[in-house]
Amino acid sequence: MKNEIYGYFPYPIKWIDDKWLINIDSEQIPLGAEIIELNDTKIEKIIPELYKYYSTDGNNLTGKRIGLMTSFSKYYRLHFGLTQNFKINYVNPISKQLETKNVEGVDYKTYIENFRKMHSMSVDQYYYADLKENQKYKYKQLDSITGILTIQTFDMGNETTKEHLKYNQFLDSIFADIKTEGLKNLIVDVRNNGGGTDPNDLITYSYLTNRKFQENIQAWISFNKIPMLKYIDHKVPSFIRPLFIGKFNKEFQQIFPQEKNGKFYQDENSDDHKIRTPNQNAFTGNVYLLTSPRIASAGSLFAAMLAGNENTTTIGEETMGGYYGHNGHTSLEYKLPKSKN
Repeated sequence: MKNEIYGYFPYPIKWIDDKWLINIDSEQIPLGAEIIELNDTKIEKIIPELYKYYSTDGNNLTGKRIGLMTSFSKYYRLHFGLTQNFKINYVNPISKQLETKNVEGVDYKTYIENFRKMHSMSVDQYYYADLKENQKYKYKQLDSITGILTIQTFDMGNETTKEHLKYNQFLDSIFADIKTEGLKNLIVDVRNNGGGTDPNDLITYSYLTNRKFQENIQAWISFNKIPMLKYIDHKVPSFIRPLFIGKFNKEFQQIFPQEKNGKFYQDENSDDHKIRTPNQNAFTGNVYLLTSPRIASAGSLFAAMLAGNENTTTIGEETMGGYYGHNGHTSLEYKLPKSKN
């Protein structure tokens, strides 16, 4: 796809107030124009056709719209093929009149360049950026009774890393201050949190609860050996892949040792089943949790746990998920015979 020289929808789009809007200030179509039709097909018929290209938890749709915001052009190309010209029927955001423009398809590289120039990037940048350590979290006291804790990611390493220890110290420091100051309200903003590494989510939650808790009470996988080795998309020759895959099989069998009805479960020794206790400086006032469809994986787990507390008011949209099931911890890509370009 990266070598294709035409065929891609040129503009990034964004879902706002139940409308798909042009998210770049182009010369041909104004910023904020509402897309009504593409090539004589209603946009509300096109969008559901593309949802299958972006996986979310269960029946979630809010997260799929985030995926389309990033990759609409690519998914359109996958579903409808390379398109030379796009006939766009849209509502002009200034005149409120229905207008039509024909624009040429662009190459994939140009689309990516346009995506990086999208109008909302100043707002959305934390979701797409490779965050530096000093951008991942912050705390600010807003007034004498209210503070705001913003956590953009839980990607701070595990117990063995300096970054995790630094984050742990940060939490200990700010929650000690919150307790000393006697704050009544705490805003917890995780709207851009796409997940990260255990136990950063769990440690954070320990400062926001007054009850004992577990990461889960049950988890299982459907196999304990990597299947279809010859289709794994990797440079390692197929005849030695069993050796390459061995470490993953061993890991699966250690973490999920109990077989029951064709599934492989964690046992009672799993750290995921560990009973955890609230921190001594845990906040017990009013919590206001800010959520969005960008939240996934460890971010979704954290949001679900915090939203379940009696003292939490949740404000925002449904998260993307990854709470019930995902494969983010051990990712392998497959290239099936019919999928080859």
